[in-house]
Amino acid sequence: MSVIEVQNLKKYFGKIKAVDDISFTVERGEIFGFLGPNGAGKTTAIRCMMDFIRPQYGSIKILDKDAQKDTVELKKNIGYLSGYVSLYDKWTGKTHIDFVCSLNGGEDRSKELIEKFDFDPTRKAKHLSSGNKQKLGLIMAFMLRPEVLILDEPTIGLDPLLQNTVYELLREATNNGSTVFMSSHNLAEVDRICSRVGIIKNGKMVAVESIHALKEMRMYTVTAYFSEDFDKNAFKMDGTEIAKELPKGLVLNVKGDLDPLIKKLGQFNLKDLEIEHASLDDIFLEYY
Repeated sequence: MSVIEVQNLKKYFGKIKAVDDISFTVERGEIFGFLGPNGAGKTTAIRCMMDFIRPQYGSIKILDKDAQKDTVELKKNIGYLSGYVSLYDKWTGKTHIDFVCSLNGGEDRSKELIEKFDFDPTRKAKHLSSGNKQKLGLIMAFMLRPEVLILDEPTIGLDPLLQNTVYELLREATNNGSTVFMSSHNLAEVDRICSRVGIIKNGKMVAVESIHALKEMRMYTVTAYFSEDFDKNAFKMDGTEIAKELPKGLVLNVKGDLDPLIKKLGQFNLKDLEIEHASLDDIFLEYY
């Protein structure tokens, strides 16, 4: 069952197409990664999903409700983390936590989360570091066990130990039936925690795939060393690119079937041959 459905979403700022006709769904209980570099349109799309800004075109449904018409009711079931955690300077962490509880109700697990994040709730927001502001934002997002978590760069500014804490909380949330939509520009993070990913480039969704499917894309790096002189032009083939010339060899990037290249290499006397499947980083860069 789709918990989040975004169809043909468009958001322009003047002539700038911040989000340009994107569509995707997020299924119940999955962690969906929204991947792209800074400025790709991730935060704008999330702000539309949260009804902080209105798109020019398209529809957004969350928990089978219209994200614009039913926004007040929906937000009671959404744990949200902004890419920039905005707080009231004179309020303490506890005041922020109590305020969120008063608005949304439900089970309050803030004490447990305060301990997990080693957060001091008595300090005023104006005295908090960016990392501690991020901790408070995460506590407020997770503390009422929401059905849906919408998180914009949830681990930014956190040390590796606290990043692991966030990953554990995400897994726990989905194990308990929650659904997670999280933006990131960190490939290692997405590879580790997400089941599917949407890749956005210049406001357009260029791919929506499972992590497994991305890794299975047929892309290879082939390094060939020759025992004798060779003609590099022989390797100007469809799907094959000469990435680097070596003193007695070539580094070739291959998309698709390896067989034509292997047959071509068989026509030469080879000293050594190395074949590596492309990393997730390499595959991601293909979209950019």
